[in-house]
Amino acid sequence: MNLAFVESPVQLLNVLEWAHAQPYEPPYPQPYEHPRRRPGPPSPPGPADGILVVVLPPTDPVSRDQLRTMAELAREEGFAVRWQEARGGAGAPLRAVRALLPELRRAGRIVIGDPFSRYVQLLLTLVGGTPLTVVDDGTATMEFTDRLARGEKLTRWHRRDARGPRELALAPVTRLARSRLTPSRTQAVELFTSMPVAPPQGIAVTPNTFGWTRFRFGPPEIAPGADLVGTSLVETGVVDPDRYAAAVAALTRAHGVTRYFAHRREDSGKLARLARETGVEIVRPDLPLELVARRGPIAATVLSFPSTVVHTLPIALAGTGIKVAVCDIAPEWLRATASPHARGFLAGVTGSARDVQRLPAPV
Repeated sequence: MNLAFVESPVQLLNVLEWAHAQPYEPPYPQPYEHPRRRPGPPSPPGPADGILVVVLPPTDPVSRDQLRTMAELAREEGFAVRWQEARGGAGAPLRAVRALLPELRRAGRIVIGDPFSRYVQLLLTLVGGTPLTVVDDGTATMEFTDRLARGEKLTRWHRRDARGPRELALAPVTRLARSRLTPSRTQAVELFTSMPVAPPQGIAVTPNTFGWTRFRFGPPEIAPGADLVGTSLVETGVVDPDRYAAAVAALTRAHGVTRYFAHRREDSGKLARLARETGVEIVRPDLPLELVARRGPIAATVLSFPSTVVHTLPIALAGTGIKVAVCDIAPEWLRATASPHARGFLAGVTGSARDVQRLPAPV
């Protein structure tokens, strides 16, 4: 039995994609017929009966709702899914660890979506020698491989280094987890990704071509105008909110944007302001955007700031004729609280994107 730990809808989607990409096809039950799926007989997407997906939900309600929808879709595809609360109070993490220990000890492979997660890092310290697979968690995958290659601490790109008591207490956990994620003679590590990465020597890289998504959904109906994909750069303290609102307004005027697909972590007050000032329709997707776009309808042009979708949407929408464009983040948009690494990381996300149109930052 393979054991997968996911904390976001995108991570769960990429576990399904990883399973679909496996080279063997065991017997597979007839899936649920989704009304927007392509008609016709299904083919096996992968070893669903050999994976237990453990959902470790965050606390914010939007993420939890999207995870529930994604978990139900995974169950319809034949996967065993277990919802495990790990953040519901002081005793929840330890209770979850105790509940997961039997599965951890039996797992033939462990699949994770977020190597930066302190909870996942804790779980990794409890296993040794079990083959590991890291599936995409968006642009964080690029940061993960860079930090692992340089032997640096596993911290997210938008956070400044913290040195408080909590960080000191967790430092041994992080160091041990990093060693588990480093390939060796006794530790096999696979990276399943659609992102441009340069992982350390010894990590086996398997490309994520979104084969399951492209088979199960679409081709989409193409709508008039343009769609804009939102970002949580304001919420993470990277981009100034006034600059961001002005950029959304400028893109709306220049490209005829009619819909704004909100990131699951975007603040409702900010979204209300964007709707009021620009007139765009705010859409809270119930599934990862790659699935939403394949289901359709989706505009012929999809605009985005530097984010995961500038890498994934061109793959998921290949052959549809839909154009993806990325808008640069101007240096003056960054807040004083942004980490020193933020500007270079965002430029790298944009510069490494393939099959997209580059747009200058609106003034």
